[in-house]
Amino acid sequence: MANKNSRKISTAQRADLLNALKVRFEKNMKRHKSLEWGPIESKLDADVDKLWSLHKMEETGGEPDVIGQDAKTGEYLFYDCAVESPKGRRSLCYDGEALDARKEFKPEGSALGMAADMDIEILTEEEYRHLQTLGIFDAKTSSWLKTPAAIRKLGGALFGDYRYATTFVYHNGAQSYYAARGFRASLRV
Repeated sequence: MANKNSRKISTAQRADLLNALKVRFEKNMKRHKSLEWGPIESKLDADVDKLWSLHKMEETGGEPDVIGQDAKTGEYLFYDCAVESPKGRRSLCYDGEALDARKEFKPEGSALGMAADMDIEILTEEEYRHLQTLGIFDAKTSSWLKTPAAIRKLGGALFGDYRYATTFVYHNGAQSYYAARGFRASLRV
């Protein structure tokens, strides 16, 4: 995980991020019909760690946007909403165990490792399927999904994509990696 002291963004980066998030929020109201930007911005202003994570999501091409609010906790839910899997998070195997197991042609990292460094969570299958109800995502790419322990224990990992007007969830060896496969994440604020 990233050092808490290194989790700083400049005033200019903060302003640029909040502006990008606000513009995206206003442009995509169908993702969050009953929500208003003001309370969301206030929560973001109060949590520099969450701002840092959102900055990393934005910086790696995730285009995070609010997709709802947790009725129980009041937290706003941000998901990566880039049309294709985030460019700055591709060519990664699933997790550190898979990375360590590769003997040659190792990728630069793992999806779970990068998510942990950014303090974000990889989307579950349920979250990914919900995202696909808000638009068309991963029509040319695919995204690693949080994999149940029973599948991972056997060496596999899940990923999803959108083809033939359908959301598909598949399996692959956790050690595999592809230039067109990254991961999508969520953040609660």
